[in-house]
Amino acid sequence: MERTTDTDFFNLYRHGFIRAAVCVPGLKVADPEYNAGRTILLAREAAAGQAVLALFPELGLSAYSNDDLFHQEALLAGVLGALERVLRETASLNIVLAVGAPLRIDCRLFNCAIVLYRGRIIGVAVKSYLPNYREFYEGRQFSPSEEAVASTIRLCGQEGIPFGADLLFEAVNIRNFRLYLEMCEDVWVPIPPSSFAALAGATVIGNLSASNATIGKAEYRQSLAANQSARCIAAYLYAAAGPGESTTDLAWDGHAMIHENGNLLAESRRFAGTSQIIRADIDLDRLAQDRMRQTTFGANARTHRQSLRTFRTVPFAVEPVKGRLLLERDYARFPYIPADPATRDQRCYEAYNIQVQGLSQRLKASGIDKVVIGVSGGLDSTHALMVASRTMDLLALPRSHVLAYTMPGFATCEQTRSNAMRLMKALGVESNVIDIRPSCMQMLKDIGHPYAKGQTVYDIAFENIQAGERTSHLFRIANLRNALVLGTGDLSELALGWCTYGVGDHMSHYNVNASVPKTLIQHLIRWVARSAQTPAETAAVLLDILATEISPELIPGTECTQPAQATEAVVGPYELQDFNIFYTTRFGYLPTKIAFMAYCAWRDAKQGLWPDVPPAKRRSYTIGEIRHWLEVYLSRFFQTSQFKRSCVPNGPKVGSGGSLSPRGDYRAPSDSVCAVWIADAARIPERDDR
Repeated sequence: MERTTDTDFFNLYRHGFIRAAVCVPGLKVADPEYNAGRTILLAREAAAGQAVLALFPELGLSAYSNDDLFHQEALLAGVLGALERVLRETASLNIVLAVGAPLRIDCRLFNCAIVLYRGRIIGVAVKSYLPNYREFYEGRQFSPSEEAVASTIRLCGQEGIPFGADLLFEAVNIRNFRLYLEMCEDVWVPIPPSSFAALAGATVIGNLSASNATIGKAEYRQSLAANQSARCIAAYLYAAAGPGESTTDLAWDGHAMIHENGNLLAESRRFAGTSQIIRADIDLDRLAQDRMRQTTFGANARTHRQSLRTFRTVPFAVEPVKGRLLLERDYARFPYIPADPATRDQRCYEAYNIQVQGLSQRLKASGIDKVVIGVSGGLDSTHALMVASRTMDLLALPRSHVLAYTMPGFATCEQTRSNAMRLMKALGVESNVIDIRPSCMQMLKDIGHPYAKGQTVYDIAFENIQAGERTSHLFRIANLRNALVLGTGDLSELALGWCTYGVGDHMSHYNVNASVPKTLIQHLIRWVARSAQTPAETAAVLLDILATEISPELIPGTECTQPAQATEAVVGPYELQDFNIFYTTRFGYLPTKIAFMAYCAWRDAKQGLWPDVPPAKRRSYTIGEIRHWLEVYLSRFFQTSQFKRSCVPNGPKVGSGGSLSPRGDYRAPSDSVCAVWIADAARIPERDDR
């Protein structure tokens, strides 16, 4: 569809999404007229929900469990009549339907998926692999797709309809929407037809299935669908037969699923006993981006290019879905932090131990058994200090080998100074205090700074002299005591350029936080504080640090209880900027798409999941605020700060959100401009005029 404008910004179809539905109607065996009625009702419901695609089960117009009744003329004629009714009564619906039916073509009976839109048959997909073992006897009634002679057919008075197992249905006015259909057993074989279809360009795969229920089969079925979705980097829609199928020898659970690149988006209730419909918003841009980035996907396509050339593209156009249509899909406000508590704890465990393993290996490889770290009483140095302490435990070294220094300057608050001292004591590391003000004053005098002459001038030189003095002390202490300087700067600061080049949070011998965003660091600290193994004294100081406003503490305030500088007032709320960072660096999305997703996630503080965020800190953002801070991020990330990321110290990659190290995930020129990103961001509305 067209690129977004102010008038259609709040519509998911304008941002690379489609809404898809999987329908499981209650059926009657060998009653096509009844089944057509159930199909039409669910099609209308799916269309009313603004879905552009609805998938139905295998042989749904006749029911699957007809056995030799499939060879009865009355049933086959009834199916054609039912199909004509579905065509007629869904012609007014703006939705593509994929319905299952037996069709006799060239004196053979085929298990088919018929694709309909606005009363027109776009094409007919044919099942490739017919199970003929255990409870299945499809080979007795049907012929596989390879036995088809005709490549086009006449059906319901329409001519030239594409027919076969090689059809890619491409929506010409929805970018990246290419549909392929297979049936049930097709995905159970070692190399499913959809694998080749995905390599040929299909982004959405539908499986019209029957799949009876047996103990344990649902789990295997789900893993099969998830795995195929992940391997194909595609959306995978699965519709199994539900209530009404014959229970002469089998039972049916109506299992429907929608996966996207291996992730389950929606799932039906099994054994519901009534008709069901599930739907999900599929991110087609994500699939296209992942395929482009995963170069082995293209290499695999090259290997099989002869097979891929046999696919036929069936183009069609759909009417744009107009009006306000926000995402039903729950995009996490904190993409680096899983919403599910069990998954979240596991993720914290992995992140923490990746950092510990990285540091321990660096110490062993370098032959150094001490680290020196600056402790400010802020989030980043707190977490790095905990990682260092745990590393010493792992290496069977005393925690006194962590040489911790707090270095108060001109703007250090009593609260952060106190928390730094309490934390060092609680963790049992070597604690030290160095007042950097005398050395800073000497530097200010040496360069002729007005502050050294008694003038109140708090410029960038005044700020960076403090950062530089701290770093200079740490490196010289490392020389003196044969230690490694441990970095503390995080991914969010690096992305926003919120670090002083060559000193401060930018420079160290090894940085354990380099690919950990601020929101995850906050959560990791909270996770450690709530651990049963964490002493009460340590937990108390960690929670105090979490409650402290984030600040570089480089400009003095009128009071020494709270910092005069608030970082988030300059670079934006970290919770919002981490959202922007993730979807920019991980997927390369347009700013307009990121803003739309952020609006859907952040517009209401009272709804959605808040992983361990206290109610008092739960915020919402207007579209104007989202646009403003996104523009700040785009300017800082793409134009003014890449030179800092081009020469960062070593540090372990922690999460799939990526690392900004040029040796890891991200390489970019230091002299790029942000014009194209800002131009797209200019299309974001400044207010929501509902």
